[in-house]
Amino acid sequence: MVNMSQLQTYMKKQLDEDRQRQFVHVSGESLEEALREASIELSLPIKRIEYEVLEKGAKGLFGKSRKPFMLLAYPAGGSHEADSDQQFDSGFSFDDVGEEQMRDGQVFVRLTPDGVMLKVTKPEHGGVRATERMAIEKITSRTDAAVDSGMVSKVVRLADGQFVRVGTFDYNPASDAVLSVEITDQEMKAYLTALPPGRGGGDPDRDTILNFLQGNGVVEGFKDDVIDAFVDDPLYKEAVLVAEGTSPENGADARVVLNFESDSSKVQLKETDGKVDFKELNLVQNVVEGQVLAKKIPPERGKPGRTVTGKLLSANDGADCTIQVGKNVRLAEDQMTAYAEINGQVTLLAGKINVEPVYVINGNVNLKTGNVLFLGTVLVKGNVDDGFSVKAAGNIEVMGNVGKSNLDAEGDVIVHQGIAGKTAGTIRSGKNIWSKFIENAMVEAGGVVAVSDGIINSEVSSHKKVICRGKRASIVGGRIRASEEIDAKTLGSVAGMETILEVGYDPVSKKRMDELQERKEELSKELEEIDRNLATLESLKRQKGKLTQEKVRHLLEEQKRKQEILKEVKKLDSEIEEIQQYLGELKTHGRVSASGTVYAGVKVHIKEASLEVRNEFKAVTFISEANTVKVTKYQETDDDISITRKS
Repeated sequence: MVNMSQLQTYMKKQLDEDRQRQFVHVSGESLEEALREASIELSLPIKRIEYEVLEKGAKGLFGKSRKPFMLLAYPAGGSHEADSDQQFDSGFSFDDVGEEQMRDGQVFVRLTPDGVMLKVTKPEHGGVRATERMAIEKITSRTDAAVDSGMVSKVVRLADGQFVRVGTFDYNPASDAVLSVEITDQEMKAYLTALPPGRGGGDPDRDTILNFLQGNGVVEGFKDDVIDAFVDDPLYKEAVLVAEGTSPENGADARVVLNFESDSSKVQLKETDGKVDFKELNLVQNVVEGQVLAKKIPPERGKPGRTVTGKLLSANDGADCTIQVGKNVRLAEDQMTAYAEINGQVTLLAGKINVEPVYVINGNVNLKTGNVLFLGTVLVKGNVDDGFSVKAAGNIEVMGNVGKSNLDAEGDVIVHQGIAGKTAGTIRSGKNIWSKFIENAMVEAGGVVAVSDGIINSEVSSHKKVICRGKRASIVGGRIRASEEIDAKTLGSVAGMETILEVGYDPVSKKRMDELQERKEELSKELEEIDRNLATLESLKRQKGKLTQEKVRHLLEEQKRKQEILKEVKKLDSEIEEIQQYLGELKTHGRVSASGTVYAGVKVHIKEASLEVRNEFKAVTFISEANTVKVTKYQETDDDISITRKS
């Protein structure tokens, strides 16, 4: 053991050694770089250098150094060399240096009945090690008791974070630290104040502190981390918050979470190719049958609180609520979920959730409404302006006109005025199409196409019939396809405009076959061109005996493309053969009728039979017999083409 005089001699020796040492101030963007600089200045390896961090570095944006490390470095001596070796053998990585994670080694001293207790912790993430000098200074600041310097040195080197006895003193329990507690904030906080121990007295341990607090009425909300920190490093003559009550928390009220946007004023615009598409306003919120529209979050129970003295503080439970439902919406048995009963538009009216099967637009489809997509029936009380689309899983009914627009319905399409497609408008219906007229448009129907005033320069396909009835019920120009029948008052025009009428087969399959044959013809022309190129290259090779590298590459590319074309043509032939077989098996005979005049320029195709009209006919029906188009007396269609629909 050493006494106070010996400690003073030791400290004086350390100061003399410090004066004799060579100190250098170095800096670097990292701790590693600063130590390398010190190694150069002192002409020593890094492991034989001790240092003190004067200023910690910090990283800026993108990992670049914002503030350099500043070190005071000096040669290691005596036990410091071992310390240094231990530091650099401990797995420290310079890449881990960071301002937030770095922590220096620390020294803790406690005075207990067993003696003077010392604890030293290791540095973390590049922090500075605690030194023997720091330990001696901390001990002498707490007591003048004799300590074992060798044990102090060992504890510092080990730095295992455990308290170890390094000295003894004459313990006097009467001189122990004096504790007091103050309970404030309506018994929600407890502050511990301790007076330092007198000569021979000891620091309070955890059990002493807890027993003292409990003996003075503090039984809840202990801050264990604060108490542990106080035990390790007592903070005397200052009030320390060691216990804190828990406030009561009222339970959250029940609430309904909607699975749709209830505020129609929140317009969501789509961006296409970097540009905002003002046609895509997404004003209609579609739902399907069985879709979850809303869920109820049940109320939460309140969480009572407690004071530090153990008094219970009551809390209120959350209030309950219900999901309010209207038309075409049902609640689950537990009343916690609302479901759509039909496809349609979901709305929130007067706090109730409704699903409407019909979406009504009280005006035109334009920039104000945007494009329309609805899982039900759409009723437009105005026009559909050029450039806009209406798509519906039910019917589409337009009270006005349809311009260069796109209408697509799984059900019927009804246009009360007419369709003026301007060569770009498209109308598609899964069922029937009714319109006053069709002009310069592309129309496709799964059922009947019925027109009162006529069809002009349009491409119309029907899986059943195309019927024109009325005073001006004429078909002039374009191509009309129908599986069963085409019937109009007038076919063609006085001017002899080409009007192609095709019946007796599935128009979709026939259209597909036409596309396949057109593609095959394109490939055949390309194949002819490739064969000519290959022949030229082969001739050039025979003449010169060898082709240039560029010509060889061109030859290989042409050969590869030829194989691709032959493969595609084979697939086309297979699909064409399937369609031809399907069309040949159809039992539909097909007929074309005109109650008025059929003008020259009309071309009639009934299955495989064809007829180009060169002379006018009156009130006739064209049929197919023996693979020939035959002209017979007009036979009026017996179908009822009046508009029948559900509103």
